[in-house]
Amino acid sequence: MRKCLWLWGLLFFALGFAWSITAERNPCTERISGSAGDVLEDDPVGRLKVYVYELPSKYNKKILQKDPRCLSHMFAAEIFMHRFLLSSPVQTLNPEGADWFYTPIYATCDLTPTGLPLPFKSPRMVRSAIQLISSSWPYWNRTEGADHFFVVPHDFGAYFHYQEEKAIERGILPILRRATLVQTFGQRNHVCLNEGSITIPPYAPPQKMRARQIPPDTPRSIFVYFRGLFCDVNNDPEGGYYARGARAAVWENFKSNPLFDISTEHPTTYYEDMQRAIFCLCPLGWAPWSPRLVEAIVFGCIPVIIADDTVLPFADAIPWEEIGVFVAEEDVPKLDKILTSIPSHVILRKQRLLANPSMKRAMLFPQPTLPGDAFHQILNGLARKLPHPKSVYLKPGEKILNWTAGPITDLKPW
Repeated sequence: MRKCLWLWGLLFFALGFAWSITAERNPCTERISGSAGDVLEDDPVGRLKVYVYELPSKYNKKILQKDPRCLSHMFAAEIFMHRFLLSSPVQTLNPEGADWFYTPIYATCDLTPTGLPLPFKSPRMVRSAIQLISSSWPYWNRTEGADHFFVVPHDFGAYFHYQEEKAIERGILPILRRATLVQTFGQRNHVCLNEGSITIPPYAPPQKMRARQIPPDTPRSIFVYFRGLFCDVNNDPEGGYYARGARAAVWENFKSNPLFDISTEHPTTYYEDMQRAIFCLCPLGWAPWSPRLVEAIVFGCIPVIIADDTVLPFADAIPWEEIGVFVAEEDVPKLDKILTSIPSHVILRKQRLLANPSMKRAMLFPQPTLPGDAFHQILNGLARKLPHPKSVYLKPGEKILNWTAGPITDLKPW
C-alpha cells in the first residue's frame, strides 16, 4: 500500500509539475551562448568548394528508382545530401579548384521486404565506385581519398554491419581509411569511428513532423515517454546483447511505474505524444544512435540519452549537455530518481534552448533546404577541416592504401 501511495504521489507531483512548466512554457527561446551558438549559425557558403563526381546511375538514381522507400528510411541522408549538393552554391564544376570531392553512392538503398537495410553489398559497391573515380579522374590518386568525403549512414558507418561485434570483426573498408566519413555512428574510443569523421543526425521526415505539430501551449502531462523495442527476439533471442541490456532494464524497472509512458506499441499519435512529454528516452539499440533524438529535439521533449560514450551530431555546435540528460547504462534502474531530482528551473532552461529554431533546423534535412539545417552543418564541419595539410598529398608513385585488404567477399565485383 505504501509503495502504491508513493507511486501515485509521484504521479500527481509529475502532473502538477508538467502543468507548472506549461504555464511558463515557451515564454521565450534562448540562444546558445558563446562559440557554440556562433558555430551553429555559421554560413558555409564561400568557405569551401565541393566537386561532385558524375557517376553512372547504377550507383544512385537507378537504385532509388528500384525502391523509392529509400527516400523515407532513417539512412536517407545519403540521398538528400547528393540532391542538396547538386543545387548548392558550394558545388564547383571545376575539380581543379575544389576543396573536397564527393562520391554519390546510395549504399544503404538495399531493403528487405519489411524495409530494413541490408549492408552486405555496400562494401563492393563503394569499392567499385572508388575504382571508377580513381581510374577516370586524377584527384583520388593525389591523396588516396584524403580530400574526399563519403556519406555512410549505416548503423556502424563504413563497417557495414548492424551488429557491433560483426562490424568490428569485418573492419572498415580499407580504401576508405584516409577519407572523411560523414556518418550517423559516433562512439568515443571505438574502432568504428574514424578520426576526423563528422557525426550527423539520422534522417527523420521533416514534412511529416511539421504536419503533426500541436498548439505550443498544450500541457506536457507525460513525464517520461518511449515507444520502441525493449528486446530483439529475432536477432538476440537470449537477450542482453541488444542495446547492451539497457532497454530491457527500462522495461523491467519501469513498466508499471505511472510516471513512465513506455510501450512497444507505436500509436498513430506518436508525434503528438512526444509534444506532450517532458522527457523522451533515447536509448541505444543495435547502434548507439536512433531517430528518437531528432524527434525529441524537433518536438521540444528533453532527450534522455542512454548510450555510454556516444558522440552526438554536430557536437561542436550543439551543447548537448545543456539541452539533454545523460544517464549511464548501468544507472538505468535509478532513472526515476535521476529525472525527478532535476530542478524545475533546469528543465525550463533546457526547454527554452530546445525551443530555439536553430536547434531544430540543425537536426533536419529539409526540402527545400534552410539556412543552418543539417546540410549546412555538414558543410560547416568540412569547412572547419580546411585547409588540408600538405602531408595528405602523396609523392609521385607513393601508395599507402592496400587495395586487396579486407574480407574476400568485399573483393568480388559489384
